[in-house]
Formats: sequence, C-alpha cells, structure tokens
Amino acid sequence: MAERERNRAAAPSPRRDTLLYLDGVTKSFDGFKAIDNLSLVLQRGEMRAIIGPNGAGKTTMMDIITGKTRPDAGEVYFAGETDLTRHDEAAIASMGIGRKFQKPTVFESHTVEDNLRLALAGSRSVFGALFHRRTSDERRRRDDILTATRLTHRRNARAADLSHGQKQWLEIAMLLAQDPQLLLIDEPVAGMTDAETEETARLLGEIAETRSVVVVEHDMHFVRALGVKVTCLHEGAVLAEGPLDAVSADPRVVEVYLGR
Repeated sequence: MAERERNRAAAPSPRRDTLLYLDGVTKSFDGFKAIDNLSLVLQRGEMRAIIGPNGAGKTTMMDIITGKTRPDAGEVYFAGETDLTRHDEAAIASMGIGRKFQKPTVFESHTVEDNLRLALAGSRSVFGALFHRRTSDERRRRDDILTATRLTHRRNARAADLSHGQKQWLEIAMLLAQDPQLLLIDEPVAGMTDAETEETARLLGEIAETRSVVVVEHDMHFVRALGVKVTCLHEGAVLAEGPLDAVSADPRVVEVYLGR
C-alpha cells in the first residue's frame, strides 16, 4: 500500500507538459448547465479549432480560461502549474493569455501604428505611449508585428478607414504586442471577404509557429484551411474531437450542428 502511494506521488501529472489543461470543468447559470464536465488539453505550440452550435458553451469556456467566469467545479491549469481559477482577468492576461472577441475593438480615431504603440505601451499612459522616444528594439518589434499581420502598407491609415478584415488583423496585432503564449480568438473571419478569410488562415498558421492558438469558428471552409485538430462542443461538453474530416462525419455532430 505504501509503495503504491509512493508510486502515485512520483507519477508525473498529466497536465505537466501541457499549456492549457481543463478537466471536469462545470459551470451553471440559474440552473442551466453551460459547461458540463468539460475536459480539454492543449499542448504547447498547438493550434486548435473549436466548433459547435450556438449555446454549446464555447464563450463560457473562454470566459473561464480568462478569469471572467469562475467554474463551479473542475481544474483549469496554464503552463502545467498555474491554477487559473485562483486568478482574476488582469492577472491571467499578464501571465500570457490574450483574448480577441468577435467584434474588433480598436482605437478608430488613431492610426494603425498608434494603435500598436498603445498596445506596446504596457503601463504607460496614452500620452506617454504616443510621445515617448522609442528604442530601435521597439521599432523593430512594431515593424515585425505589422508585417506579420499584413498591415505594413496601412500603418499610417486611421483604424476607422480599415476594412473589417484589416480591423480584425489590427486587433490580433495588438494582442501580439503583449507577447502572449496563448491566443484565444473568437470567430475571426465573420464578415470577412473570401480573400481576407484565406489570408487570415495563413496569418494564424504563422502565429501558431511560435505560440499556441485556440480559434472558435463557425466557418467550416476556414476551419479546413487551418488544417488543425478540431473539438466540437455540444451542451457544454466535448461531443467529438480529431481531424475535421472525422469530426464532420460523426453522426452526432451532423445531427446537432452540421445538419442544421
């Protein structure tokens, strides 16, 4: 018995090498179970697509990961060791988890470059961010982010004058300025042109080379272009998981989601 206990204590935790680890997560609102014993594991350097019908629990899952909502039960760990349920939104963001909502939120009266300066500013005031003397490293980093998000040629344009897709890219750029380890991105291609959608798939693929990404999306053509593992949620739990072809052929997924 004692030896069995020692072996159990010595066994590595299943979350040790993961970036994001959810196990048995449950959350109810006024008797409605939005998340029901949800388990999900994301490895370091992995991009995952999350699909599912409206009300499947996708937004609540993101809220729990980012500290906006506390689960009633279950484990939520970041980088193998940090219990996210013990931290608030600001602390979780500072750990390296960035979230992009469906509707882009940028400073429309400022230029693309100024938006990025504000994002890079950290704790500086708006005035300090826009007028402080920038180092060569800051300029290089800003240029790299603009290049990565296809906005170099629009750097002097007002954010209000960007296309919808370019505003989405600008918000992704502002997230990258915080140097997150994990990006949570909600329906990035809703309202985009076909060309912008295709470019966004390439953009996120490049981002995923250096960090982990979770993408919530309804556009199956876009999900296919991502070419990553897919998790389908339904009624707050994982219904199916795997390559898109396997998930989309699952009769349960067809019944509750794709067949509608």
